[in-house]
Amino acid sequence: MIRTPLLALMTAFLMVSFVSAEDENTRQFENEQQHETYRQLIKELRCPKCQNQNIADSNAPLAEDMRDRTYQMLKEGKSREEIINFMIARYGDFVHYQPPFTKVTSILWWGPLLILIIGVGTAIALTRKKKAVAELTQDERERLEQLRKSRDE
Repeated sequence: MIRTPLLALMTAFLMVSFVSAEDENTRQFENEQQHETYRQLIKELRCPKCQNQNIADSNAPLAEDMRDRTYQMLKEGKSREEIINFMIARYGDFVHYQPPFTKVTSILWWGPLLILIIGVGTAIALTRKKKAVAELTQDERERLEQLRKSRDE
């Protein structure tokens, strides 16, 4: 029985790494270049079910199917680009960690910049507002000075 959550987490990480290593060891490649292309592709393609894991690290059946299809396509002589295009056509732009710049994905590219501009603009506006509130008129300054003198006496 597993006693601590940390031990359970470590066990899960070990299982994932063994599955990934086992997957690569059971596949036969014609040359080292093909094997390296396979490794790059399965790290570069995202599991649509897990959403934040590449297919190399995912244990989902869908990721396993994607790894199988990647291997088959490499064996058929398909290029890296052909495999990526096939996966994008089948699962959408989300499946690739480097989505192309399109109208749909433009929010992924411009979103962080837009958030930064809004944040800087808000900070500037709040700073200016504070300064405007802190400034007193001449009458207010005189009244404040009278209050300070009367308090000190």
